[in-house]
Amino acid sequence: MDEIYMREALRIAAYASGRTTPNPLVGAVIVKDNRIVGQGWHRKAGTEHAEIHALHQAGELAKGADIYVTLEPCSHYGKTPPCCQAIIKAGIKRVIVAMTDPNPLVAGNGLKELKAAGIEVVEGVCRDEAEKLNEVFLKWIVHKMPFIVVKTAMTLDGKIATVSGDSKWITNEKSRKFVHQLRDLYDGILVGIGTVLADNPTLTTRLDHLGKNPVRIIVDSKARIPLDSIVITNKSAHTILAVTERASQEKIAALLQVGIEVIVTKEKADQVDLSDLLKILAEKNICSILVEGGSRINYSFFVEHLVDKVHCFIAPKIIGGTDAASPIGGKGTFYMKDAYQLNDITTERFDEDILITGYVR
Repeated sequence: MDEIYMREALRIAAYASGRTTPNPLVGAVIVKDNRIVGQGWHRKAGTEHAEIHALHQAGELAKGADIYVTLEPCSHYGKTPPCCQAIIKAGIKRVIVAMTDPNPLVAGNGLKELKAAGIEVVEGVCRDEAEKLNEVFLKWIVHKMPFIVVKTAMTLDGKIATVSGDSKWITNEKSRKFVHQLRDLYDGILVGIGTVLADNPTLTTRLDHLGKNPVRIIVDSKARIPLDSIVITNKSAHTILAVTERASQEKIAALLQVGIEVIVTKEKADQVDLSDLLKILAEKNICSILVEGGSRINYSFFVEHLVDKVHCFIAPKIIGGTDAASPIGGKGTFYMKDAYQLNDITTERFDEDILITGYVR
């Protein structure tokens, strides 16, 4: 029964996907006499945690009950009081957690506090599912780097555009709607200057319901971006331009004047040092980034071993053309044994399109 109730806690935790940065996704379910008497999930950073919502709902029924929590309850004062004290005060008999919190401020202290109060603690129920749910938070809190997702869309013969550069549209409407759902989940969306110059994209989330616009991040070492680009003139999302010291100070001043944030990074092979950029973005609580660039920027992320996850759409179309671009450019790998291997693969259908999702290990 523990797994059944924990999976319910995981299910409701996911309601807040894309909304809790830099906090984790957390769900809590309170059970008494084999009946759910309270449940809750963390909605947004700075607001009450999942356990508190569940305790409020359960009221007096929490006394002598079990609570299932997808992440170890906190024991420290942050923007909200510690959940452990609330659990102890409510008279909870047993606490079942999916995983301990890697946050150094918690890191097992919450469980120690609960045990010291005489509460039975069970650890590791549905741990793998909980870790996948919080893959973004785990990467950010442990490695101080954003979780990087590369999204590509290609034809059956591996092209992302025709030889003339035309790419509208490779995938169908259902696939494109799913991409907007992805944008709604992540903190940032990143492209290279080549994509801006070629397509002049908006890089916002367009959904039937009110979606969340990610921060737009443009990698542009020399600040070549035109001041009339949509990502500059459209103010529905914040835009960050990543440049190097090669960028014109006059152009940087002009960008700052129109409200664009400019980050000057270290330089690597005459380009923006992506690792340095990601560290800076992580410090700004940008914990996850969807890379939707062209073949050049995609290759840069792969060759620097910065990619965590890949979404690859394949459309049943054939373009042909030796010079037509593929999803990953650059020099590529010389031997097949050095190819970037995806693991934990899932496949989905969007009408005639196929989506392959996997993790880079």
